[in-house]
Amino acid sequence: MRDVTAEIEQARALLTPPRVRAESPWRALAAAGFAACAALLMAGTVVLGPGFEVENPQARVSR
Repeated sequence: MRDVTAEIEQARALLTPPRVRAESPWRALAAAGFAACAALLMAGTVVLGPGFEVENPQARVSR
């Protein structure tokens, strides 16, 4: 029979929970910035709508 104590210790080391890092205020600021950008993009899509087209001003000029 083989000695499995080393394998058991390795398995126990893998089962320990990871260290919890303190939350950075920069992460919260970045998340808020991404959320604000997404909100502006979604609002622009709703206001302009899917059928919005920008006409070429040179095409309207007639002589």
